[in-house]
Amino acid sequence: MDDASQIHIPESFIRLHARPNQPRPAHLAAHIARRFEVCDDMAAALVTRAQEVQFKLGITEADVIDKVLEGLLELAGEDADSVLSPPEARWVVCHMAEQLGWAEHLSPELRAMAGGLLQ
Repeated sequence: MDDASQIHIPESFIRLHARPNQPRPAHLAAHIARRFEVCDDMAAALVTRAQEVQFKLGITEADVIDKVLEGLLELAGEDADSVLSPPEARWVVCHMAEQLGWAEHLSPELRAMAGGLLQ
């Protein structure tokens, strides 16, 4: 990433923008930084919402994670007009769970995808 950037972008997020079997991201650092800011802000905004959903519905942390992921995946798409890509939606949910202390409630698939995010 650009050394001039003041934002620390986790390796787990950078990997979302890398091509398979290639170490370098497919996008410019500025694009990845913008996408990270969107996703990081979304995860932070979802923390309170996730707590409210759990309290109001009386469901488990894992169920809240599933509901949030389902909602984000409905918004996600691969075209340029999409708010999030499907991998970014999954990353947002993992980041939200990390902020809530719910990482242990992530599905095995999300835990594997999160990789360095949860370390």
